[in-house]
Amino acid sequence: MRIYSPGFVRLAFSSIFIILLIVSCKEKSGTSAVDSDHALSTFEVPPGFKIELVAAEPLISDPVDMEIDEYGNMYVVEMHGYPLDKSGSGNVILLKDTNGDGKMDERIVFADKLTLPAGIMRWKKGILVTDAPNLLYLEDSDNDGKSDIRDTVLTGFALSNPQHNTNNPMYGLDNWIYIGHQGATSTREYKEEFGDEGSEIIFPGSPDAPKLPKNGKGLSIRFQPDKKKIETLSYQTQFGHAFDQYGHWFGCNNSNQGYHEVIANRYFQRNKDLLISSSIQSMSDHLNAPEVFPTTTHPDRQLLTDVGVMTSGCGITVYDGGAFPAPFDKNISFVAEPVSNLVHVDVLKDKGTSFEASAILNNKEFLTSTDAWSRPVNFYVGPDGALYMLDYYRRVIESPEWMSEQAVKAGGLYDGSDMGRIYRITATGQKAAEWTKGLKLGDESSEKLVEHLADNNRWWRTNSQRLLVDRNDKKAVPALLKMTGNPESPMGRLHALWTLEGLAELSPALIEQALKDNEAGIRSNAIKLAELHLQESPQLLKALLSMQNDNDPKVRLQLLLTLGYDNSKESATVRNKLLFQDINDKWIQIAALTASSSQTESILKEVLNKYQSDVPAYSLMVQRLATMIANGGDQNAIKKLLQKSISNGSGKQNQSQGAILEGLAIGMESLKSRSPESINAYKEDQDLLIKTFFNHPSDEVRKGSLDLLRVIGLRTGPETKAAIDKSLLIMADRSLTDKKRTEAINFLALTDPAPYSSLLKNLIVPQEQPVIQLAALKTLSKIPGTVVSEYVLQKWAVLTPEIRDAAIGTFLGNDERINLLLSAIEKNQVQASSVSFGRSVQLMQNKDDKLRNRARTLFTKNEEEGKKVNKAYQEALELKGDATKGQTVYVQNCAICHQVRGKMGVELGPDLGTIHNWTAEIIMANILDPNISISSGYDLWNVELKNGESHQGIISSETDVAITLKNNGKLEKTINRQDIKEIKSMEISAMPSGLEKKINKQEMADLLAFLRKF
Repeated sequence: MRIYSPGFVRLAFSSIFIILLIVSCKEKSGTSAVDSDHALSTFEVPPGFKIELVAAEPLISDPVDMEIDEYGNMYVVEMHGYPLDKSGSGNVILLKDTNGDGKMDERIVFADKLTLPAGIMRWKKGILVTDAPNLLYLEDSDNDGKSDIRDTVLTGFALSNPQHNTNNPMYGLDNWIYIGHQGATSTREYKEEFGDEGSEIIFPGSPDAPKLPKNGKGLSIRFQPDKKKIETLSYQTQFGHAFDQYGHWFGCNNSNQGYHEVIANRYFQRNKDLLISSSIQSMSDHLNAPEVFPTTTHPDRQLLTDVGVMTSGCGITVYDGGAFPAPFDKNISFVAEPVSNLVHVDVLKDKGTSFEASAILNNKEFLTSTDAWSRPVNFYVGPDGALYMLDYYRRVIESPEWMSEQAVKAGGLYDGSDMGRIYRITATGQKAAEWTKGLKLGDESSEKLVEHLADNNRWWRTNSQRLLVDRNDKKAVPALLKMTGNPESPMGRLHALWTLEGLAELSPALIEQALKDNEAGIRSNAIKLAELHLQESPQLLKALLSMQNDNDPKVRLQLLLTLGYDNSKESATVRNKLLFQDINDKWIQIAALTASSSQTESILKEVLNKYQSDVPAYSLMVQRLATMIANGGDQNAIKKLLQKSISNGSGKQNQSQGAILEGLAIGMESLKSRSPESINAYKEDQDLLIKTFFNHPSDEVRKGSLDLLRVIGLRTGPETKAAIDKSLLIMADRSLTDKKRTEAINFLALTDPAPYSSLLKNLIVPQEQPVIQLAALKTLSKIPGTVVSEYVLQKWAVLTPEIRDAAIGTFLGNDERINLLLSAIEKNQVQASSVSFGRSVQLMQNKDDKLRNRARTLFTKNEEEGKKVNKAYQEALELKGDATKGQTVYVQNCAICHQVRGKMGVELGPDLGTIHNWTAEIIMANILDPNISISSGYDLWNVELKNGESHQGIISSETDVAITLKNNGKLEKTINRQDIKEIKSMEISAMPSGLEKKINKQEMADLLAFLRKF
């Protein structure tokens, strides 16, 4: 499971690229499979938990999903074909426990000849299996344990990289079936295997049924097979998705361990003018791509692995099994991280209209394994409340698309394909599983099923609801009605309501009752239920309007969304009240804007009337409304708004005018992409916008004018030439503010800046403030060809760190510039470490074979250099280290420059607590030779002042007016930019070399043990 996370890179002694390793022959030979009899000894779980083996090879192999049905049958999906085999090797296996000891001992191939099956769900008398391009229904009609009915329920999904195919069907609280899905991934290496982009998603044999566009636009979907209903969610998930007890949907995607779909797609569908790029809230309060804490002994790291952070998050599961000890018993999210051989855990907390995910454990994971082959990929909460973990168990988990040629040619892509394990994780005192002896839920009366709707374990609630709806037994209605009033069980009330809805027996009176429930989650669901019945029961609208003062933000959000279907004056009044009450919540803003676009101008008028310049949310709301008006294409409305936004006004008006212009620019950009000729109507406004840009007193209005000019374009003529000349004068005048000069530089970017390249180059000097340098660099980059690249390389040694990162970005525009950058790195003119992780990934994925291979060589070449440095110290890697003694070595030799997780030592170099994921060999290589590859931000600089003084150190920070140097044993030195004569990188690491003279091999082993324990 692979994604890269630009911007989140752990830096230490030297470049992060040292640890982006191709799997070496040494590491390959150092890792081997652990047999299932000894596998449990490799795991670590928190106190209060135990882990036991439920099934392993040869009973199963390559498990990716499982299901326990109402009779205690355990189905396991085997995906043998990963990563490249489409021959039909996939299976669904039926496992049985014949002696009742809680462990599976019998294997029946329920279904075979599947391509790359990736998910399973019990349905009717059989199962649904996702196997792109299809969703299949499999049934055993003669009770021999093998399916003899195979129907295609849906088809059209992209058969793409297996990591991204449709997966994990789940029965939702609302009686829809949800399927995890993500857009087809592009491939250049394996087009024959995975070049399929999908087609329309349809119900085969039902030409009149609704369908989804090509591959469902890459979004997750929900559908109802019996009613032939299907629609997309508003976002996607890669592998795995989850619900909480109230039906909130969560997805995950490699480096993002959990996000919440705040607004469903059906609300966006009613207003096509609303331009919103995301409907999800990333929940983590400890960063997306959080730091992970594996215990793997010999980690397997591929070419593009972002070491030390979550990089393969999948199988998200919200625990609601009712059998875990606190604090793991409520609102707990588990995410598998197969690359790092661990399971991450968060607690989900309410945060306004969405959630916040916080780590429960400090610098630890819920589960780790020392075994590099252990690959947790998915989970299942069973009828016993246990968490079942599916361990894919492979040597290699990366797709070869993202591996080095060396690693692919070395083989081993299918090592472990005959292996796989399923583990049961429970509280320490929990008894053995009883369900393996068989369940009778499927034979229980409808009245008994209704009782299960109040169970503490969602497995019983969901399966009971599914069975009740499937039976369509109206005799269950009295019991369900009674359950809706159960004072002891909010979950019983909730599931009873949705079960009645599934049986078409939910009355308006019952909905009104639920709207007053003391549980906010039930009130929110009751609003959704009311939404389904508004047309035939308009009296529900009055009940909804009465909820405008509800004290729960999620309830108010849902109310705002549902009222968007009603265009009455009463609903508009309540919607406006809800909007202005919570206007600082972006999701409240978006929810209000999903209402019919016919109300956009009236909402804008209301927002402008109540505008508060000291509340940024008002400005954002104005921008969004203006965007919608421009995107709608009404020329009169756009012209009217444009005129309104460029007149001189008060500070309050200026701010709102700037927001209007920004919004118009965004909306007209969208309009232009659909209808380029539509922009011609605004060419006549160019002169007015230019005048506004140069003369208006408001920063916001000037910026908005410039952005709008960027969309409309500049005509050739005397007015434009005069504007360019004026920009050149402002740009060169150091007596003016940085903002004015930056604006002038940015104006030149609207034209061909080639004639002014010399002037722009003169601004990229340390004496200028970074904002000026960055603007000049950006504008210079607009010149076609390699002018900017050649200049950057010429001046590389004097570009400060902040400018260097932006300068690297200018190379990535085309292959010609990339070639110059790679050549400079090959000549050591530019350090590979100056290229951020995200940019290096982009280079290593270049479509041009030669450039891609050169990049991969450059960003991984230091492994061999590291081995040379290590040669005399190889013995230290074999010695057993003592972390306690290693701390003493650290204090004596490293603490003068480095801290460990903010403790001990001096904060000069990077914090050594962040390198615990590095291999011992790589840590030692960097200790022994810190100049192997100097990490960006930790190289030494020499600053020569105009008075003849010179200072050396790390540039710890730089502002518009000064830079600050730090050096070992000296105080920080802040230097005014105007006092600088020359600044130049010394191209050596700030970390002194020669440490091998102070540390013997045993001390090195001890130091490595200390540094890797965090």
